[in-house]
Amino acid sequence: MQKTLIVGYGNPDREDDGVAYHLLNRIANELINQSITFSSEGLDNFDHLPPSSGNTQINLLFTLQLTPDLAEFFSSFERICFLDAHTGAVPEDIHLEILSPGYQKSPFTHHMTPQTCLGLMDAIYKKQSDAILISIRGYEFGFNRSLSLQTADLMESALQQIMDWIFSSHS
Repeated sequence: MQKTLIVGYGNPDREDDGVAYHLLNRIANELINQSITFSSEGLDNFDHLPPSSGNTQINLLFTLQLTPDLAEFFSSFERICFLDAHTGAVPEDIHLEILSPGYQKSPFTHHMTPQTCLGLMDAIYKKQSDAILISIRGYEFGFNRSLSLQTADLMESALQQIMDWIFSSHS
């Protein structure tokens, strides 16, 4: 059975920075007709696992930011999809990038990049996973739990890309 992790990160209290949280809820609704919960620690519990579909077990995780201790958890997955918001510095509204392990300095608000997490996973646990990053353009980053209309309009297309990746035979 192929284990797949969809990990979203960002701050749902800062409008579009929380787009990953909203996307994870859409994925959970799509797969198991249920919403994820947000705790004060920022982690959705690991019990919200969609049922296996074919040869894929899908796990969902939400966290405020990527941290080194997540490398151990990530090492148990063959495929990982990272979800985040991006600013106008990335030209596409929805950016999909195939990731490789390696140290990468984070120019924005998150302390670790997905590439750095993958690099730690490789260095410490000798494990490499197929991984992608899907980032969605954010427009508003004020103090609010709702998305801007522009980012909300991108949700359906982003969801379709994620679902296509989940059920593809390769990333």
